[in-house]
Amino acid sequence: MEKDKKIILGISIGDLNGIGSEIVIKTFEDTRMLEFCTPVIFASIKTMSFVKKHFKSSINFHGINHTDQILDGKVNVLNVWKDNVTINFGEEDVTIGAFAIKSLEAATIALKNDVIDVLVTAPIHKHNIQSDSFKFPGHTGYLTEKLGGNSLMFMVTETLKVGLLTDHVPVKDVPQYITTELINEKVDTVYNSLKSDFRISKPKIAVLGINPHAGDNGVIGEEDDTVLRPTLQKIKESGKMVYGPYSADSFFGSGNYKNFDAIIAAYHDQGLIPFKTIAFGHGVNYTAGLTKVRTSPDHGTAFEIAGKGDADNGSFKAAVFTAIEVYKNRKEYKKYAKNPLKKVPKKI
Repeated sequence: MEKDKKIILGISIGDLNGIGSEIVIKTFEDTRMLEFCTPVIFASIKTMSFVKKHFKSSINFHGINHTDQILDGKVNVLNVWKDNVTINFGEEDVTIGAFAIKSLEAATIALKNDVIDVLVTAPIHKHNIQSDSFKFPGHTGYLTEKLGGNSLMFMVTETLKVGLLTDHVPVKDVPQYITTELINEKVDTVYNSLKSDFRISKPKIAVLGINPHAGDNGVIGEEDDTVLRPTLQKIKESGKMVYGPYSADSFFGSGNYKNFDAIIAAYHDQGLIPFKTIAFGHGVNYTAGLTKVRTSPDHGTAFEIAGKGDADNGSFKAAVFTAIEVYKNRKEYKKYAKNPLKKVPKKI
């Protein structure tokens, strides 16, 4: 029956010289994980067998050449390439980066075509992936182009969720990106994601200031008073519980973040430094606003420990469970949205 069908969880393998393959193996050598989903690793059985041997893993792979060969109860490995891949853990290598993109492209096509239900991406190295055919700074921009939607980097745990107005842009360019239109778009994306993806019926959102002390009444920059504050006021008047701008330097240390369902930071490090300080190792990078569900761990390739067997798979495992949870929540939300007389069960 449909309700008994396990979620098919696609995995792009990331940079093979990093820790991605290790954390994937550590997660799924625990056979209890197969009770929650059917994993499909987009790589090659030859490559994954090398990794298995290197880490002396007990995992059993099921190699397949076509997606119609996916089996429940197995760790499926779809052969995306037939090449012999030379893995040198800890080294930057554009050739390895090209295999990371092959994996991502194949997984994205499968996600777009509903062959897989959700996608969890292992870490890539932003320099190694650049080529004439791939000029994105990371996963988010690529997935947005291929899948559609108003994407937003949303770092999440059960108790802390941080979204970004701007993500991979230079700090010097941040103010010019933050417009009334962008603020409205990102607030809407966070608000809608909290409702449909995390079952929070009345989201309460805090927005951090652009400048130190949120501009200090124009003494330290004017953008907070001329752009951010009036836009947030109009959003609040529309009925959304959106507050700010808050001075970022004391917001997390004071514990004020605990009073909100989500926080929106103005730029990358403003949001990710406190998030990773509080939640590193069990946080999840979720791309909110896409038409499909994609998550990833909250860390990078970690070349410095790659191949040593020391990588912690906690964040990758959390990314798997978050993808499953969001997928189920979305289906439930859509079902109840079609029949407004029924109430969506609230998340306690």
